Amino acid sequence: MLIFLLKKYLLSKVLLGYLLGNFILLTASFLIGKALASFLPEWLLGILGILPIYLAFRKENDSDNDKAEHQSEITNTLITYLSVCAGCNLSIFLPVLVGETITNFIITLGFIGLLTIIIVFVINFISDIPAVANVMTKHGEKLMKVCYVLIGLYVFWDSGLIHHLLALI
Repeated sequence: MLIFLLKKYLLSKVLLGYLLGNFILLTASFLIGKALASFLPEWLLGILGILPIYLAFRKENDSDNDKAEHQSEITNTLITYLSVCAGCNLSIFLPVLVGETITNFIITLGFIGLLTIIIVFVINFISDIPAVANVMTKHGEKLMKVCYVLIGLYVFWDSGLIHHLLALI
């Protein structure tokens, strides 16, 4: 998706739209997580780790070529990013951010923002390399699924869910 956007629009416009999308999804995840944490114990919220694991094993129906055309390249990038990535990112960010303080959230926002900038430049740089396109075509889906499973397992562990369940046994 990012390669497609970079081929179609100016780098600066894609970067801004992508950053805005990340900040919107991170903020939504943090706020939803805070609402849940106000009435549920943190270890129980570790069950949210099932979301990224579910994403790894669900059947794909992602033919999102029906994107609305807008005047602004930034808006196009933002809407494309949100329509394609909202579910995935919310299911990853929500369980990870659920127990974080506002300070840690702001640090995370800055860190993800920096990583977003770096990745846009890296993807822009390598998007024309045939070997990269070949590897992503052959193994990209599998590698993404492995990452989702590892994130889900991390949430189980970090929340204390596994420790709590082992204590019950």
